Amino acid sequence: MTVETSPKDAYERVLDAIDRGDYLPGDRLVEAELADRFGMSRTPIREAFQRLETQGILARDGRSLIVASLDHDQMGELYVLRGELEALAARLAAQHAAPEEVKVLFDMIDQDRELIDRPDEMSRANKRFHRQIHLASHNRYLIQQLELVHRAMALMSQTTFAAPGRGGQAMDEHTAIVRGIEARDGAAADKAIRAHISEAYKVRLKQNAQKA
Repeated sequence: MTVETSPKDAYERVLDAIDRGDYLPGDRLVEAELADRFGMSRTPIREAFQRLETQGILARDGRSLIVASLDHDQMGELYVLRGELEALAARLAAQHAAPEEVKVLFDMIDQDRELIDRPDEMSRANKRFHRQIHLASHNRYLIQQLELVHRAMALMSQTTFAAPGRGGQAMDEHTAIVRGIEARDGAAADKAIRAHISEAYKVRLKQNAQKA
């Protein structure tokens, strides 16, 4: 007996594929291909596409749907929002993170240093690291909002970790963030994570300028 996949399942699977970089900004999505890939009918895929288009994750290109991309202003708006929400998460983590959570964050930094010369793997590790800070905030509503922001980050085609030296610099920035959390110093954690997001934004702007 075949169990029909719900539109919610299809939505999450398409979104995860975009988030992983399986589909990049500008790539065309085809109902039949994704239905075959996920082993489901085209109906839940179609409904997932409609939802993703409404959210701005997918965009129309003639009769086709493609993964959307962010223009200069949208990118700036996203980084502003990300900076504010990440700073709040860091401050709350400084208040509420268990010692074990802090230890996990330090362990992640140690492991991630081995990926410095592998930008794509570094990018995925970076997402896991930030997700761990979000969880350490122990605020479910903030976590939900940050999840939306990080989904939108997938609409940028190139990782900032591809920039020379960015990997090692980011690891030092991560260390400063976690030290603030460990010290229960919300102001220090806030300052460190804002600096981290600002540096990432500057790298992103330089990357886009070089493509222009």
